[in-house]
Amino acid sequence: MTAYVIVDAEVLDEERARAYRALAEPSIALHGGRYLVQGTVPEAAEGSWPSPSRVMTVVEFPDMDRLKEWYTSREYKQAKAARRTAIELRLLFVEGRPQEAKTA
Repeated sequence: MTAYVIVDAEVLDEERARAYRALAEPSIALHGGRYLVQGTVPEAAEGSWPSPSRVMTVVEFPDMDRLKEWYTSREYKQAKAARRTAIELRLLFVEGRPQEAKTA
């Protein structure tokens, strides 16, 4: 079952954030992940969004095991170290819906 990382981020230092992304993006691909939404400022449909400088990212992985392998990987640990003073973020790990069987 697919799994997703939902990211709510606020960029504090754009130059350092670029360094983080340069490390994070290949680490995601290495573990079978792909971006569905990347660094987009959301449009609030209901309620209020905490800050116009916050961005959303959604990354899809083949399953929760691969997602967690990525998150604890040596490659992503390097990216996490680079983001310490660059980005304030919150991550959610969620599983997608099971695939429905196709009928003939």
